[in-house]
Amino acid sequence: MSLQLDPMTEAEVDDYRVRSEEGYVRQRVDLGGEDEGDARRIAAEQMAEYFPEGRPGEGHHLFLARDGETGEVAGQLWLHERPHAVGTAVWVFDVEVAQAHRGKGLGRELMTWAEGWARDRGAAEIGLNVFGGNTVARALYGSLGYAETAVNMAKKLMP
Repeated sequence: MSLQLDPMTEAEVDDYRVRSEEGYVRQRVDLGGEDEGDARRIAAEQMAEYFPEGRPGEGHHLFLARDGETGEVAGQLWLHERPHAVGTAVWVFDVEVAQAHRGKGLGRELMTWAEGWARDRGAAEIGLNVFGGNTVARALYGSLGYAETAVNMAKKLMP
C-alpha cells in the first residue's frame, strides 16, 4: 500500500481532537495508572493549550494518512515544530495506525515520513514520548534508532 499524507481539514481536526483526547485519557489510565478524573482534567488542559480556540496552535501540524489507491484513512500523525538548542526540533505528539491497517508496517512508514518532514524543515532532532507499557510502539521506535533519553518510574503505595 502506498500512503498519501495530507494536512487535516478543519472538520477532520475537530473530529481528531475529540478522539485524540479520549485516547490520551485511556492511555493515561490504562498504561500510566492514573485516576480517570485526573487523566481527564490533564488531557482537557493540554488539549486547550495545544488547540487554542479549537484550532492547532503555532507549530502544530496534523496529517491524515490515506491509502493512495482507495483513499481510505489508514492513520494519523500530529507533529510539532519547536525551538531546540541547535535550531529546531520536531516532537511527535501522536502517530496512530487505523485498526484495520495494523501489522502491515504503516507505523514504520508514518515515522519515516515524519522524519523526512522534519529534515525538510531543518530540524536537528525528532523526539516523542511513549508509555512504558506500550511494548509494540517501543519496539518500533527502538528499531528506527530512537533512544531513551528519560524514564519515569512509579510504585503504587495505596490501592
